[in-house]
Amino acid sequence: MAILIKTDAQIAKMRTSGVTLRKVHDAVKAVVRPGATTMDLERAAVATVKELGVKAAFLGYHGYPAVLCTSVNHEVIHGIPSENHVLREGDVVSVDCGVIVDGYYSDCAVTHAVGKISAKAEKLLRVTEASLYAAIEKAVVGGRLFDISNAVQTVCEAEGYGVVREFVGHGIGKSMHEDPQVPNYGDAGKGPRLKAGMVLAIEPMINLGSAEVKVLEDGWTAITVDGSVSAHFEHTVAITKAGPVILTL
Repeated sequence: MAILIKTDAQIAKMRTSGVTLRKVHDAVKAVVRPGATTMDLERAAVATVKELGVKAAFLGYHGYPAVLCTSVNHEVIHGIPSENHVLREGDVVSVDCGVIVDGYYSDCAVTHAVGKISAKAEKLLRVTEASLYAAIEKAVVGGRLFDISNAVQTVCEAEGYGVVREFVGHGIGKSMHEDPQVPNYGDAGKGPRLKAGMVLAIEPMINLGSAEVKVLEDGWTAITVDGSVSAHFEHTVAITKAGPVILTL
């Protein structure tokens, strides 16, 4: 495993990439409402990426056909935007997106409520996002990689939620996926030592029910096996001597 260490100058470029990505997310969030299609969200992202003059990270990646991943309700990740997928009151939609600015990637996901959602779904979103921030707090020099993983697992399993095993966070930089893989479960105190200059995409994928997932025939969309709702939150985070820095705020 070759974990690439970024210089301060490289992290500054990734910060620019992350701030740019947040503008795409803001544009998409403004379109999320009952009656919108997931393709409406995609169009907002495409227009914003074009306006900002940056490159979409997901489009064409291993043949992926869109700028966004839009995963609704029991879809965990990698849902493909569609004119036929109409958002309804009470749905949740995870929006995952990445951009490349000046050769550097950023990656971020947010799960949105569509109108008023159930108390159970609302709590799932709140706890999943809280687990992301608990994990980020562990992204410190001298710690271990699985301290991050364990923070997600501890927060989410305490609520009886399923922590997805098949998909993980990752290192990020001049490539979208670099070493190390960052699981959302594991034993604290294990894994590679965390060093200043590492940049990680930390991304809890958490199910209201069982942790089991399967991929649909489209080769992309992962869903919960039991049909339960899933939530996904992600930030690109730099480990620095001064502590973790979220690059996608």
